[in-house]
Amino acid sequence: MTDTQPSLHAAATAKPPFYRDATIVKWLVQIAALAAVLFAAVFLAREAGDGLRAKSIQTGFGFLEVDPDIALGEGIDTDPATGGRALWVGMVNTIRMATAGIFLATILGVLVGIGRLSSNWLVAKLASAFIEYMRNIPLLVHIILFFVTIATVFPAFGEDIDSVTGEVEQGPIPGVLHISNKGISIPRVHIDDGFYQWLLIVVIGLVAARWVAKNRHEVQDQTGQVTYPVLSAIGVVLAFALVGWFIHPTLGWVGDAIFAPIRDLIDGTPESLVQALLTIVAVATATWWIKRFFDARRTPGGSAKLTDDDWFRVIFAGVLAAVAGFVFLVLWPGLSSWLIHSSRDLFDVLANKFGDGRSSVIDNPPISVSMPDVEKLGNFANMGPSGLNLTQGFAAVFFGVVLYTAAFIAEIVRGGILAVSKGQTEAAQAIGLRRSTMLRRIILPQALRVSLPPLGNQYLNLTKNTSLAIAVGYTDVVQVGQTIFNQTGRSLEVFIIWMLFYLACSLTISVVVNFFNVRLKIVER
Repeated sequence: MTDTQPSLHAAATAKPPFYRDATIVKWLVQIAALAAVLFAAVFLAREAGDGLRAKSIQTGFGFLEVDPDIALGEGIDTDPATGGRALWVGMVNTIRMATAGIFLATILGVLVGIGRLSSNWLVAKLASAFIEYMRNIPLLVHIILFFVTIATVFPAFGEDIDSVTGEVEQGPIPGVLHISNKGISIPRVHIDDGFYQWLLIVVIGLVAARWVAKNRHEVQDQTGQVTYPVLSAIGVVLAFALVGWFIHPTLGWVGDAIFAPIRDLIDGTPESLVQALLTIVAVATATWWIKRFFDARRTPGGSAKLTDDDWFRVIFAGVLAAVAGFVFLVLWPGLSSWLIHSSRDLFDVLANKFGDGRSSVIDNPPISVSMPDVEKLGNFANMGPSGLNLTQGFAAVFFGVVLYTAAFIAEIVRGGILAVSKGQTEAAQAIGLRRSTMLRRIILPQALRVSLPPLGNQYLNLTKNTSLAIAVGYTDVVQVGQTIFNQTGRSLEVFIIWMLFYLACSLTISVVVNFFNVRLKIVER
């Protein structure tokens, strides 16, 4: 028995062979997977390069600096000087539609989702019919249907002509609202000289409003009195905005005193210094992340207990910082020059913007309104550039993606409301809260925790669905890109730009949704 005990102890404490060690196997698998991905990327890139060279197909992004000689239907620049500028116009059009679409689809979806749970039979059935109709028909069909409807149902543009002056009086409200088969034109609100000075005062008001709201909340918690923190904060912002509307010309010195010196300082910065700063930032960021990682896993005894996956994350962060430093110093030294020029141009624009608007507010309001107008070129009338013009293609795509996405959002909101415990509703009814107050203060805040992740997916879908605008000729990034590669033959490069653009949009939406998702989660004690 004495001889048996040591042998059992030795067998229990003996290390397994390295090919059976879980730690070693896990590391080898991860390294092998990384190597396989890198090898596949290099192999595919070489094969693509060989295939293109064999067919004598030139590659490169030089077309971005060449005049494409195209005219765009709408956007910030209808006659772009370069291919890059044309693609940027398409990107701006896509971002505008996606941003406005997300905002309107969310509002409409919440209202329809609440309406489907209404005790009013007619409201509930109308909401259900809207949802079933919109989500069971393909989005492309909706877009084409809206496009055809606008072209055939709305009156022809310029058919109303004043018999005395001979000028076009486009209805239904001439000079304010124009609706025709060419689209919709409404008053356009745009920024003017002095806007940035006024915006600076509004930002200061937002900071003050946050402090006031926090103070009002503390007083309400301590005394039990209703202090209206949200209304107080809104009042502070409106007060700063009103005062800033009249005093913003006095801030014209900000451009010359602050932004111009920063521009001159950046202009004289050596590129080697920027390379060193970028490397230091990369290393410092990795060090800060590793320190926080260790602190989050520190035990009461003072030591950090790390698993194999934790060590892999720490090592990966360090390697990533080293690779970033190598890229900044060796592989991509031109990045520092690009950053210097971009930063200098940014502060040059800020210096010019903040240097404007020194006249009186009467002559130079920070925000102006341009009313719709009509321009007549020869015998044909068109919407003028003064108003905010929603062309036929924009209106068809916009209403299509908004109504289609709103149907899915309505179902998500309905599911979130039903996920809230029934006892919450009964408790609110027991203390005499109105249904609107109950929804606003109890039901919807809790339902939002459940609804937010799938809402983020719908926002991603809406943004990507705007690419269907090519079916009705709307000038989005896909339509512009197709025109450019038809002229230049650089289809691969345009596809890469498309993918990077939509990837950037998707990641931005995901970051925003995840930020609010973390803020809304229930913190357990």
